[in-house]
Amino acid sequence: MLFGALAAGQVGYSLLPERRRPAATRAIVLVMLATALAEATAARGRRGAGLVTLAGGLGFATELVGVASGRPFGHYTYGAGLGPRAGGVPLLAAAAWAMMARPAWIVAGTLAARPALRVPLAAAALTAWDVFLDPRMAREGYWSWPDGGRYEGIPASNFLGWLATGAGVFAVWAAFDRERPGRRDDGALLLYAWTLAGETFANAVIWRRPRVAVAGCAAMGAMGVPALVRRLRLS
Repeated sequence: MLFGALAAGQVGYSLLPERRRPAATRAIVLVMLATALAEATAARGRRGAGLVTLAGGLGFATELVGVASGRPFGHYTYGAGLGPRAGGVPLLAAAAWAMMARPAWIVAGTLAARPALRVPLAAAALTAWDVFLDPRMAREGYWSWPDGGRYEGIPASNFLGWLATGAGVFAVWAAFDRERPGRRDDGALLLYAWTLAGETFANAVIWRRPRVAVAGCAAMGAMGVPALVRRLRLS
């Protein structure tokens, strides 16, 4: 039910007038977070939900440092569109780290079981999603980089920061979850695949941003497609 509500909200977003989009964005983020938590709980119980919550907390803490110091993401600021803030960072920023952490972890675990490989692969899978996320959110004024950058006004330091933060998050996860993904984790794979397909279509057809569509599809596809193929072969 939550996944259906998420899909419907994302599809309907483009039909909304511009004045309603900030509220719709906040609602979609919350529904996506609820979907991620429900999937994690169904698959791994309290441990799954706890790890998702931990990802949000660690990501938010890194954002606080990032806004204050410019490290590790580069100098950036948040707008007012995402709601209440603490230390200059919207509370909803934690959701961005939490809601795609487990899908990235399951994608990586489908490709490699050993933590030495799974951790960097999961960090790459999470960062790949940001190739879609940052251009759209920056374009709509939710955050910005005063000095700009070569990719849609976003500097390379942002993606390096995502890689480093993701690696830290998943290094902690590796201590608590060493299970190889199976059937009960297919919901996380579905969420990753839906995000890949939906963002590619939206950027190519609705937003008319072919550069983002190609870059994001290449980044997420490099992780998601091999994982989906391997999962289908094992089923």
